[in-house]
Amino acid sequence: MTEIPGFTRRRIALPGIALSMQEAGAGDPLILLHGFPQNGLCWHHVAPAFAERFRVIIPDLRGYGQSDAPPDDAAHDAYSKRQMANDIVALMDHLGLPAAHILGHDRGARVSYRLALDHPARVRRLGIIEIAPTAEYWDAWGYDLAMSAWHWTFLAQPAPVPERMIGSDPVAWLDHTLQGWTLAKSLDAFPPASLAAYRAQAKDKARIHAMCADYRAGATTDRAQDIADRAAGHRITAPLHFLWGRHGFPARTGDPAGIWRRWADQVTDTSCDSGHFVMEENPQAVLDAFLPFFTQAD
Repeated sequence: MTEIPGFTRRRIALPGIALSMQEAGAGDPLILLHGFPQNGLCWHHVAPAFAERFRVIIPDLRGYGQSDAPPDDAAHDAYSKRQMANDIVALMDHLGLPAAHILGHDRGARVSYRLALDHPARVRRLGIIEIAPTAEYWDAWGYDLAMSAWHWTFLAQPAPVPERMIGSDPVAWLDHTLQGWTLAKSLDAFPPASLAAYRAQAKDKARIHAMCADYRAGATTDRAQDIADRAAGHRITAPLHFLWGRHGFPARTGDPAGIWRRWADQVTDTSCDSGHFVMEENPQAVLDAFLPFFTQAD
């Protein structure tokens, strides 16, 4: 199995799911949650520096990496961010962690803010990289977002259409997705071992299905739950820091930091020169944003 240098990997059996996780360091717990179409290896450039200050825990989300990839269900609950957040809470319970700092990118950031909404006592500080809340993102849908984030509607189509189309040439699809979302339009930012793992994941039919299920949930269950929370006035109470690439997806919404202030009580933000994959494209910006944030006194 592939690990980030200095980290150890183990598989944890939880109720209804087994998750693969990497871990290193000591101190306050910091959980890093990856996005699509990646896995926990996306933290390769920044995790060792975080591990000098924190106990860093990097799970592969259900359906990704080396974690279990159960089939989707008709209601698209299996890959809802609520279910994925519950997986992380179960992992925290297994590890004996009453609370932790959480930092998420892309789909992992959606899991992160859902965890903060559903389980506020479990999140000390919340870091969000390169997303706007799901319901807000759909509300902002227009030409620019539709053309750049076409995968949101493509992957959400009923099975098995996107699965078959991706499966016809999964590596070409994966490479096109990764390089297309970088500022340099290149794969050079991705470490070779990480890129190999992403390609292997894309060739696994169960994981192609899981990634599509993730986006089907985003278009249905996740959106509905966000709308319900917004209508009820539910807010994120943990301090939240938001990092966004000036050439990434949230920048196209017009005021990405302002959107988060509608959802959370304490919001700070920074932007950087990067495309979507900030941890690989501009790792120093991630460390500059979040090392001070997570080390602040409560």
